[in-house]
Parts: sequence; structure tokens; C-alpha cells
Amino acid sequence: MVFLVSVIAIGCVAWAVVAGLLAVRYCERRGISVNPVLLSIEMLKCLSQYRKLTRGETGQVGPLFYHYVIPINTALVLVIILVIVGPS
Repeated sequence: MVFLVSVIAIGCVAWAVVAGLLAVRYCERRGISVNPVLLSIEMLKCLSQYRKLTRGETGQVGPLFYHYVIPINTALVLVIILVIVGPS
């Protein structure tokens, strides 16, 4: 059971990273410069800018924002569950 929850948490993190990178690419195409050395920090900044850009363009928040937020929060909850349950 612990192994399955761990695999799901890792999958959620991978999903969130891919969505974050796609949001960074979206921002770069809109003229926002991103420092590749600080990509992990820049990704959070770009997600905020992605949210503002898509809301301004379409009136709704773009799907990549939710494809980041939902899996990263799911992974956080699963890790907390794993810490509480322990390796038993």
C-alpha cells in the first residue's frame, strides 16, 4: 500500500512539473523572459503570470494552471499521509 501511494505521489509531481514547464513555455512565447538557471523558482512566477495572461486573453484561467495546482496538492496530501502512516 505504501509503495502504491508513493508511486502515485511521484506521478503527481511529474505531472505538475510537466504542466509547469508548459506554462513557462507559454509565457516565453508571450515575451516574458525566463532564467533557465533558476527555472524551479521561475516556474512559480510563470504560473502566476500564466494565470493572469490567460484570464486577460480568454476571461478564464488556462488549464495548465489547474494541471499544476491539483496534482502538486494531491502529492502533498499523499506525502503527509505517508508520513503519518509510516513505513509499516
